[in-house]
Amino acid sequence: MPLALLDRIARMAGAEGLIVMGGLHPAPDETLVLLGCGPGFWPRFMAAPEAADSLPDPVDRWSLRVIGGFADTLGASAAYPFGGPPYAPFIRWALHSGRAFQSPVGMLVHDTVGMMISYRGALRFDRNIPLPPATAPSPCLSCADQPCTTACPVGALSASQPYALDACHAFLDTPEGEDCMDNGCRARRACPLSAGAGRDPAQSAHHMKAFHPR
Repeated sequence: MPLALLDRIARMAGAEGLIVMGGLHPAPDETLVLLGCGPGFWPRFMAAPEAADSLPDPVDRWSLRVIGGFADTLGASAAYPFGGPPYAPFIRWALHSGRAFQSPVGMLVHDTVGMMISYRGALRFDRNIPLPPATAPSPCLSCADQPCTTACPVGALSASQPYALDACHAFLDTPEGEDCMDNGCRARRACPLSAGAGRDPAQSAHHMKAFHPR
């Protein structure tokens, strides 16, 4: 039954362009299943009413409706990485899932979507559901070139220093910064695993506009 439930979650998620990005047990009698954007997410979202109603935060509202619907169907509750403060600890959950790791530039890297991570929500079950083991080491350990470390034109990213937000924003205001604004962060795109996200550039442009409105 547990695997059947996880398979059902994966099928429900896939029908909406989402993928299961990991799971964990925050407590002995609690299970969290993390959901995020997969290769089919953007076309599904663009066909949804939230994409066309011109109201604020369309992706978040889509997530509330879709993942909230999953929770209602499955007898779970939903958690989201937005709507705070307080905010649900998605970064901690991701790291504890065994499928996300700190990259050499500080941002998370996931075992299938690389640095193109977009957690949209989590399903919380008030029981212990056995999860597949996730014991692989960080993919960064076997990435010889680590292109993410040299991709940022202004060196704004580092695991050992605070994110140079001002330098990043200043670069995005230049003509050279249009590439990041239109296609997404160069460091995220440089990760070899990021291709697994199948990220539509329009999705990256949407998030970049929210990150750096002009």
